[in-house]
Amino acid sequence: MTAWSIRTGDLINQWIRYLGQLTILWAQTMAAAVTPPFKWDRSLIQAQRIGPGTFVISALVGFFVGMIIALQMAYQMVQLSAELYIPNVIAVSLTRELTPVLTALIVAGRIGAGIAAEIGSMAVTEQVDALKAFAVNPVKYLVVPRFMGLIIMLPVLTMLSDLIGIWGGYVICVFKLHISHEMFWKMTFHALAMKDIITGLVKTFVFGMIIAIVGCHQGLNVKGGADGVGKATTTAVVRSFILIVMTDCFITFIFYFLLNI
Repeated sequence: MTAWSIRTGDLINQWIRYLGQLTILWAQTMAAAVTPPFKWDRSLIQAQRIGPGTFVISALVGFFVGMIIALQMAYQMVQLSAELYIPNVIAVSLTRELTPVLTALIVAGRIGAGIAAEIGSMAVTEQVDALKAFAVNPVKYLVVPRFMGLIIMLPVLTMLSDLIGIWGGYVICVFKLHISHEMFWKMTFHALAMKDIITGLVKTFVFGMIIAIVGCHQGLNVKGGADGVGKATTTAVVRSFILIVMTDCFITFIFYFLLNI
């Protein structure tokens, strides 16, 4: 029992220190992002790398998640003769919760890993040290473009996935449950409110920050050559997943119970 308590305490201590390091890097990134000169072209290049390559994956996931929700809800709602309300559930659950989280997890797995590997390779080959030797701020040069690219593109990907996910639900509701086309869209727009869309977009901004900061932090602190790069990549993805889910729970609690949104 004593050994278990010690290990638990060490784990908590490590996570507190890790979150502190992330907070420091986030503060440095925010300060560098608002300090001239502004290199918007580098941020747009990163946004271009993130968006088109991830859209197909997030769109497929959103489409099938919308279909899955419709099928699962139909199993219960048909017994209650309430299948008319399935479009409401699809629209709200996708925009507020499922699409932001799933899109963030996809981007974390694809882009977060790439960021950690790319910057980690630069750290191992001493390119980051070379930047410091030439008086170039690594945070300004490496972290800020990826940070800005993620917080620009992740909300866009999420909104597109929202639309495609609703279309996935439309396929099941119209062609399987025989809800009319007009009724489906009427119920969908009746259920959706601007607060639902804003809630999901606020989450995506935070998730984008998490993915960028975690990936860059792991990359900048790589040690041990190629083996260290591989470990940093895996760690970046795992920790991004954990922080995204934890942050989603925290933000949802704030919106529902503190702000009543």
